[in-house]
Amino acid sequence: MPNGTKDEESARTPFLRITEIFHSIQGESTWAGVPCAFVRLTGCPLRCVWCDTAYAFHGGEKMALEDIVERVRGIGCPVVEITGGEPLTHPNAFLLADRLVQEGFTVLVETSGSEDVSALRPEVHVIMDLKCPGSGESARNLWENLAHLDDRDEVKFVVRDRGDYEWSRDVIRERGLDRRVEEGSLRALLISPVWGDGGPNLESLAAWILEDRLPVRFQTQLHKLIWEPSRRGV
Repeated sequence: MPNGTKDEESARTPFLRITEIFHSIQGESTWAGVPCAFVRLTGCPLRCVWCDTAYAFHGGEKMALEDIVERVRGIGCPVVEITGGEPLTHPNAFLLADRLVQEGFTVLVETSGSEDVSALRPEVHVIMDLKCPGSGESARNLWENLAHLDDRDEVKFVVRDRGDYEWSRDVIRERGLDRRVEEGSLRALLISPVWGDGGPNLESLAAWILEDRLPVRFQTQLHKLIWEPSRRGV
């Protein structure tokens, strides 16, 4: 086969840039504690001030979709999360989600909420951040995404301080997210503190939630309790 033809074939092969693929315990969301295979894509247009995965902004390894699926299949775990960075900036992330669903995996997609989720197939479980003001990126929230979420999907707020909490509480009420959880048209609302000294005291955050009687799930990052918080690949 002439080299030019090989190059053309390579260009047509769907690929993604991968920071890491690994097997771990799911640390967040209603799936916390469940063994999970993670596919972390490279690149993110956001720069949240508390970001704990800045190493995924650049670099990565170019991998064909078929090779990614083969790696995930080799892990032998039925639950797979596509994450980043921000995975949905990559058009082929939607193809990867499709392929994994077709392979019979339970597929989670963790997204910042800045990218359109409407093209994800309905079998995918979306875990979507709404960026609080303390992240420095709240202007990037794509509010139209809320209309595309259903009873498989979750909305997460990562709060840095009391102001972030009150912003989250007001969004939950004003956007009717509390009603959607109660009626079953949204799987869950999650509130998580920024990890470490940058976030609120856990007891204080719990007290605020209880005082306001919000229908949310208070979560911490379980994987950072199991392993050293800066460790990669967990």
